[in-house]
Amino acid sequence: MLCGMFLAASASAGFFGSTCLFPSAIWARQTDPAKPVVVQPGAPGKPSRTLPPSTRATLPPRSQADVEFMQGMIMHHSQAVEMTALIGSHTENKDLRLLGARISSSQSDEIKFMRRWLAAREEPVSMAAPGMPGMDMSREPMGLMPGMLTPQQMEALRKSKGAEFDRLFLSGMIQHHNGALTMVKDLFDTAGTGQDAEMFGFATDVDTGQRAEIKIMQTMLEQKHLEEKR
Repeated sequence: MLCGMFLAASASAGFFGSTCLFPSAIWARQTDPAKPVVVQPGAPGKPSRTLPPSTRATLPPRSQADVEFMQGMIMHHSQAVEMTALIGSHTENKDLRLLGARISSSQSDEIKFMRRWLAAREEPVSMAAPGMPGMDMSREPMGLMPGMLTPQQMEALRKSKGAEFDRLFLSGMIQHHNGALTMVKDLFDTAGTGQDAEMFGFATDVDTGQRAEIKIMQTMLEQKHLEEKR
């Protein structure tokens, strides 16, 4: 309608071509994907400011201990997922199956997060050498993170069935989870670590989640001991 009125008023001057297309030109410039608008919010009481399109976000600082924590925890979580994969064929315990599904799901998701975190910082997924700065690895077999089951323990778990599997799984996963708590403690005891908000939040969640699961597994193990005594 508006364009028709402009046409009737000034067709002889060619006003239609210059006016009706003008709003479209403005819209095109405002939505041009080749020229993104980067706005930096101002401090309280201060105006925001527009930054050049070439502006790139920078990742928060991280230490080598942060990187090695993530690399080590990927290895640690991977063994836990391997342990839970045995449940379906080794026990009919419904409670243990539910717990195993929970552990498998959460730790698989966390492995994906840790891989993304390392990739974003162009760091390898695997550690160059076992251990982390400030961590006493003398009590652990070479190549294992704290709490990880030894090859002998894993073999015993694979060979067990039923109630024996339940007992070995629960005691082994409690050991495994306690090792994760040690890794988190060692990380935060190391100067300059955890400055990355994602890293801090993740490590804190690992500590909280695994403490809760340890309590659940301790209760399940105590119940099994009571059942065996009857």
